Amino acid sequence: MGTVWRDNGDIERKNTMSKLLITTQTQENYGAHDWDGEGFGECPQYWKMKGGNDYVIKDFDPARYTPSLIVQLVRSKIESDSHYFRESIIGWSVEADDYLTEFEKDQLDYEGVIRFPAKELAI
Repeated sequence: MGTVWRDNGDIERKNTMSKLLITTQTQENYGAHDWDGEGFGECPQYWKMKGGNDYVIKDFDPARYTPSLIVQLVRSKIESDSHYFRESIIGWSVEADDYLTEFEKDQLDYEGVIRFPAKELAI
């Protein structure tokens, strides 16, 4: 049995662990739609939550790297921040190799195939 790290600091036991799952929250600035782009810092602020994304790092070895270190190493590949759009990491967990995200499970249930898997990253 392996140790699975969770972003809340809890430790859980599982048979297999080899996939680091990183979850994000995206936001869109509706105030920027009517902005003319003039005046730095003067873009109207009207941010709305727009969902998020799941990213995975396969063949993850927590004995070699801590999950939080890996998250820091890939943060610049995931997060973005502009006047128009933001994406921020909100959590992570180490999962079994056969783990499916909720969105992947829903695709299998409704369509019988996963057309939009979690985005795969390399370290």
